[in-house]
Amino acid sequence: MPQTAPGADSAFDVVILGGGSGGYSCALRAAQLGLTVALVEKDKLGGTCLHRGCIPTKALLHAAEVADSARDGARFGINATLDSIDLDKVHSYKDGVVGRLHKGLQGLVSSATIEYVEGHGTLAGPGQVVVGDRTLTARNVVLATGSYARSLPGLEIGGRIITSDQAMTLPELPERVIVLGGGVIGVEFASVFRSFGSEVTVVEALPRLVAAEDEAVSKTLERAFRKRKITVRTGVKFTGATQDERGVQVSLESGDTLEADLLLVAVGRGPVTEGLGYEEAGVTLDRGFVTTDERCRTGVEGLYAVGDIVPGLQLAHRGFAQGIFVAEQIAGLEPTPIDEAGIPRVTYCDPEIASVGLTEEQAREKHGEVTTYEYNLGGNGKSQILGTAGFVKLVRAADGAVVGVHMVGARMGEQVGEAQLIYNWEALPDDVAQLIHAHPTQNEALGEAHLALAGKPLHAHA
Repeated sequence: MPQTAPGADSAFDVVILGGGSGGYSCALRAAQLGLTVALVEKDKLGGTCLHRGCIPTKALLHAAEVADSARDGARFGINATLDSIDLDKVHSYKDGVVGRLHKGLQGLVSSATIEYVEGHGTLAGPGQVVVGDRTLTARNVVLATGSYARSLPGLEIGGRIITSDQAMTLPELPERVIVLGGGVIGVEFASVFRSFGSEVTVVEALPRLVAAEDEAVSKTLERAFRKRKITVRTGVKFTGATQDERGVQVSLESGDTLEADLLLVAVGRGPVTEGLGYEEAGVTLDRGFVTTDERCRTGVEGLYAVGDIVPGLQLAHRGFAQGIFVAEQIAGLEPTPIDEAGIPRVTYCDPEIASVGLTEEQAREKHGEVTTYEYNLGGNGKSQILGTAGFVKLVRAADGAVVGVHMVGARMGEQVGEAQLIYNWEALPDDVAQLIHAHPTQNEALGEAHLALAGKPLHAHA
């Protein structure tokens, strides 16, 4: 073990700054591999995903789905009515899910050979992390400090103007909500509020909702939102907002003014890197994000970065995978770099969106000639039972592998597991067409789409 500076802790193999998905996965895998590990977290183990992101929002979305089921039961012959939404009980249910998962994660970390350090950590230089009056030294440091809910210049969060952080703990439901931002966070909360009975308007500066998805998915979502009586304003820019005791007023570049009880700012998430000593240690930042190579290396010897602070998809499972990758890299296992396009993506609005690989536009840019096929869920028995519309769209490189799978409809997120195998194993349509998909399942829609793309459509027109 190398000698440490006076007042410094004994050196670790790896010190991880941040206990979110990327940080704790790195810590657990590194410990499994026999490395000495310190994990530093200033807030709660599990980070944004567990406490303010993925888990609590999906709990709210499930409660919203239950509300819709009660409200719409008559079309299935179940005469039920939705009396009211007890928001306190919704929060209790949500917090219970988070609490159980948090306790389980604490147990995993405490049972592993990991020194868990609570406190605000900063990078004091390559191989050194300061937490209070402690200096942790290590051969390797992993930066995993996550992200925060962004706002816009001049738009101050407070009162009736909130982000997803405050939306998670609202004491009462607003009658009218304006959602600023039509990306993943925006459309998910628009869905929740509408299911709970609020009037919702989504304002998005880009020409379409969920602009990172395939254009066909955006069009279907916008139609579905309008059917749900969610007002969608795309291609319009926000210019300002004011609030008083009566509500919030939102000004648009078009000259229109919108009024509501609440403005939810959902314009993306920024990296938590400021004031943590990164640049002083030689780390290159681009608009606050940490620049890395495909092996998550920052360019400073022994210094890595994972998760939301690294440019790319801000997804918990991406950070989780990067954390494992870095632990194995440090241990000398030479893991295969992560293909960003091969990371599955799910947006849990109603209808759900799930995708992996390239959009049609991206595929044409990369491969030139492509073939696409859309299988309508109208031909899928389970989707008809559920009463959902949507499609499975495949994008194929010319006479080659399937390079993109894009799905929209109820429960489509549950189909993305097979979709990512198809993309990541560079499957041909014929490879998937010969697989047997259970009946009646929505999973059959993937099989039917590949049958059609292989030239032998059954429950679909050629």
